[in-house]
Amino acid sequence: MGEAVGTEPFGLLIVAAGVVLILFGLLWRGRVRRPFAPLRALEAQDRIFARELRRAADMAIAAARRQAAPDEPAIIRVDDVIRVMTAQFGHYPVPREQAAAALRERFEAGACRTDCLTDAYD
Repeated sequence: MGEAVGTEPFGLLIVAAGVVLILFGLLWRGRVRRPFAPLRALEAQDRIFARELRRAADMAIAAARRQAAPDEPAIIRVDDVIRVMTAQFGHYPVPREQAAAALRERFEAGACRTDCLTDAYD
């Protein structure tokens, strides 16, 4: 009964280290969100944009094929790709040249020459 409660130095050291870590985290809170390599972050953003643009072109092609009558070709416009890109992925504005290039790429990869028409080559 002679010992005082809370006078252990090791426990006090642990609590002090925890407080220091919490304060350090509060002071540097915004640094975690910023990329360490801005160039690498920009390249990643460009890759994501290109991937989503190709996906939007595929979605526009699929929607045009669903809307076309059985004996009629599906008509896919660059504006359809831009509309899907804005509505589905939230990118605005989408450069028309990039949307046309993505539509041409997916048009050729998706065997669309037989049953589709597009203005991406204009």
